[in-house]
Amino acid sequence: MDELKHLEEAQRTIMSMQSRGLISSSYNDSDSNRFLANFTLLMVQPCGGLDMEKKCQLIHENLPKISAVFLEEAVPCVSEEGNCEQKKAGAGSMQTDYEDMAMVGLEAMQDANSTLEDFCRSYFLFHDMDVNRPQSIFRYLPILSFTESYIYQLDRLNEKMHTFPTEGVTCLERGFHKEANQRWVIKFIELFQTDPFRPLILRLDHHGLLTERIIEELRCGKEYWNLERKLCSALASNKKILLEDVMRAIHLKSFDHRVLNLLLYQLRGEKVNELHMEFLSVSELLVELSDDFILQISSVTR
Repeated sequence: MDELKHLEEAQRTIMSMQSRGLISSSYNDSDSNRFLANFTLLMVQPCGGLDMEKKCQLIHENLPKISAVFLEEAVPCVSEEGNCEQKKAGAGSMQTDYEDMAMVGLEAMQDANSTLEDFCRSYFLFHDMDVNRPQSIFRYLPILSFTESYIYQLDRLNEKMHTFPTEGVTCLERGFHKEANQRWVIKFIELFQTDPFRPLILRLDHHGLLTERIIEELRCGKEYWNLERKLCSALASNKKILLEDVMRAIHLKSFDHRVLNLLLYQLRGEKVNELHMEFLSVSELLVELSDDFILQISSVTR
């Protein structure tokens, strides 16, 4: 949670600096923007009796003396053991990076495909994009497909939460050794119960696409899955279900469509159209209610 909080602070700082024209608004320069944002956050941290003017004076006087060569030589001295991540490319550091990656499987991509097709056909017109032009689709498809596939993968995991501990090989771990499979099962369950979107958030932030709105919609996704498990558990146990929980779950269910829309705004460098988002939110709610109604009629008429 501390790392997520830091990402949120850095993103707010980037947006503030962009609004003042201090840094580039191009997402292609995301590494530079993030570095400047982190530096700004460091500058505003309390440090003894130093005020902001004194800090700026120290930076102005001493920064020209600090060369890239000096920094490279100083890196091993940062920790007492002299452990430098840049020089430690061993299995330990590689494993940590690997575990933090946002990865998707083929089955999750296949599941996400129909939603992506529906998104392109139904939503592109709101972004003044022609779905019949391949370049309109493929230009932004990698990010949109990856994000939706990652969400679908988590959705599959949410459905299997109660059976994971006893299952052998799952769709997410096929092809892995049994012990490795068990380790990844535990890893995914722990991730889902704490911060399931953390790897995706890190990836979007790396590309300069992360915004407060996207983070909030992903929180809605986590809330939806919590409600889904709660409602399914109540149904299985013949317990009372609260109408407000059902309506809240229906409202949250299309969070992935809202994430894709917000991402498309970011990818195209356009400001979010609030009227567009409000209209789509109501439309998505009506679609979800209609789908549930049709499902209920089908189950009764069988």
